[in-house]
Amino acid sequence: MRRLFLPPLLLWAGVTAAQSHAHHGHAMLMPPSPAASTPAEGADAHAGHQANGGQAGQTAQAAQADHAGHGNHDTHANRDDPAARAAPYQVPPVTAADRAAAFPLLHGQHVHGDPLVWMVQADRFEYTQGDALAWSGKVWIGRDYGRLWLRSEGERARGQTDASLEALWGHPLDAWWDVLAGLRHDTAGPSPARDWLALGVQGLAPYKFEMQATAYLGRGGRAMLRAEAEYELLLTNRLILQPHLEAVLNGRAVPARGTGAGLAQTSQGLRLRYEIRREFAPYLGYAWTQRHGGTADQARLRGEPVRDHGWVAGVRFWF
Repeated sequence: MRRLFLPPLLLWAGVTAAQSHAHHGHAMLMPPSPAASTPAEGADAHAGHQANGGQAGQTAQAAQADHAGHGNHDTHANRDDPAARAAPYQVPPVTAADRAAAFPLLHGQHVHGDPLVWMVQADRFEYTQGDALAWSGKVWIGRDYGRLWLRSEGERARGQTDASLEALWGHPLDAWWDVLAGLRHDTAGPSPARDWLALGVQGLAPYKFEMQATAYLGRGGRAMLRAEAEYELLLTNRLILQPHLEAVLNGRAVPARGTGAGLAQTSQGLRLRYEIRREFAPYLGYAWTQRHGGTADQARLRGEPVRDHGWVAGVRFWF
């Protein structure tokens, strides 16, 4: 029996011993842990080189930033300087070159500031209640610094015309007043015509009163003064009430003309016009005429009325 079981036991013991030696051999052949870690250390070494390269790049960039920051050292110094912070900003002085650049010569935009202008205006062109035609108007042409004025007024009644025509040169005294000088020519029915030298002023008084005063000097020491004033009261934008006042004074009596010395005549009128257009306005009004002193006496001697009044209707126009 022992012979039967002995060979298998020896075989099993041998296999077991071989396995035990194999395990021990593998354990002895395994390299020590430092040697096994050598490839990892090689890989880490390359990684270290890359890391060192990145650190070097970062160091270079930091150095460049430091060098770039050197340019702002003055700014930091100025900020740190209390005197620099307290000093106000000084505006540089304006030079001739700056003015020339700001205000260049605009030759292409040049505009003539004093053009030649003209106007024709009929202040009164009317029929009176006594079946007479009366007018008062003016024409002017010129520039702001001087104008030629043509003024005319008169009346035609009972086949007889009494009229005057003036040619005057006007020069502005200021923005509101002009001085005028020139000639005047009078016609009065069958009586001889008369000529005068004229000198006067016209313009806009305070409160918008339109004023006109002219002195005349004729042959033989004849002298005359005419003054008139008018005002425009706007009832609406187109309905206008216009009072008018005129006075005539003579230096001496001229019986052939039916005039006396001193205050010769006054005229008043009140006219209401409606401006269909600014250039054209029909009107209706009432007018009074009064002779005074020696002129009134001459009218009585010739059988003429001292006072004259009545309704008037006419048009006012300009262009």
